[in-house]
Amino acid sequence: MDNALNIKIKEIKEGSISISGSSGLKRNEMLVKIKNALIEKKEEIFLANQEDLTRAENNKLRTPLIKRLVFTEEKLSSVCEGIDKLVKLEDPVGKVLSRRLLDEKLLLEKVAFPIGVICMIFEARPDALVQISTLCLKSGNAILLKGGSDAISTNRTLVSIIKETLENSKIGSSWIQLLETHQDVEDILKMEKDIDLIIPRGSNKFVRYIMENTKIPVIGHSDGLCTIYVDHNADVNLANQICYDSKTNYPAACNSVETILVNQEVASSFLTTFAKNKDIIIYGDKKVQEIISCEEADEDSFDKEYLDKKVAIKIVKDIEEALKHIQKHSSHHTEAIITSDNKNKLRFAKEVDSADVFINCSTRFADGFRFGLGAEVGISTGKIHCRGPVGLEGLMTSKWLLQGCGQTVSSYSNGKKFIHEEMPTKGASYILKEN
Repeated sequence: MDNALNIKIKEIKEGSISISGSSGLKRNEMLVKIKNALIEKKEEIFLANQEDLTRAENNKLRTPLIKRLVFTEEKLSSVCEGIDKLVKLEDPVGKVLSRRLLDEKLLLEKVAFPIGVICMIFEARPDALVQISTLCLKSGNAILLKGGSDAISTNRTLVSIIKETLENSKIGSSWIQLLETHQDVEDILKMEKDIDLIIPRGSNKFVRYIMENTKIPVIGHSDGLCTIYVDHNADVNLANQICYDSKTNYPAACNSVETILVNQEVASSFLTTFAKNKDIIIYGDKKVQEIISCEEADEDSFDKEYLDKKVAIKIVKDIEEALKHIQKHSSHHTEAIITSDNKNKLRFAKEVDSADVFINCSTRFADGFRFGLGAEVGISTGKIHCRGPVGLEGLMTSKWLLQGCGQTVSSYSNGKKFIHEEMPTKGASYILKEN
């Protein structure tokens, strides 16, 4: 293993202890310092980002990937707004999740604590680096970051600014470290004693590789094959508005719609309206092609994450056929139904097995910032620990804390009974919390 990596791991383990034991007030102060530093040194960030963009264009990187790479004034404003929201959120560390009085003066509490050292491997989105770092800071976790090589200049600059801003603080800056090489990732996968959680964001193949080659717990998602079903009684104008936003608001995002299923009863009216959006390339099945002029869709078209202004459309008989299609092709990210039928709303909500299930709104709402989580480290499509946008709660684990005054188990073996009285958690401070 590279000696430089060994040094970073040693530092981050020490940083993990410092940050996990820090107060919410201190972490909020650090968040504000980071925001101010990013604004103060924005020209430095934009210059580094231009280096990445020039390199990407010279390497003929695909347009959707270049769009993800861009770090503009707008992106800076967005991440700063996310930091402001994080500061206002309740401190998740030490939050009492449940309280139970086992017996007189024998109090059991389940309390939220940081996971520890998290390794985040993500694609060419430098704004994601800021979101991830600040979420980990707020939740008391240390973070190892491995961004895409296409964003190396921007990522180096961002981490450098964060570390320089915090290095003289009481907690320091060793809780955040940047990895840069593919070999670093290979070595990290074998470090289950040092790394507590890996969150990969990338292709299906990449995420599967991470899961299959490490003993470290992994959460995340691969593809964002999001689907919208336009039901038999949907308002066509409303459906067009939602589908257009879901596709064009940010086509390169994982919560952009890739498949639209249209009930045959509204197919003609919806398709003739939607086809007027000339900025969208439509891949339609044979029934769709009978109504509008479009590209031909094959079976693979409904398993493709376009990440562009392209969408696959299929006409279905009813909600039954729509649900079967989603079950077969979904990546379990985000699905939406557009309907005024309450029974179909309920059925869709119950039967669609995805992290996010929406009714009469854009799939683009599947986002930690829009959910009020401050930001997110990604979308989890698994069912264990956390699901959907992974914000502060998804970065916490818990401990059972029991405090007594000399009680022994043997006394309860001799006829003494437990009380097992549930206690309120609202406003509670856990038993060991400092005043």
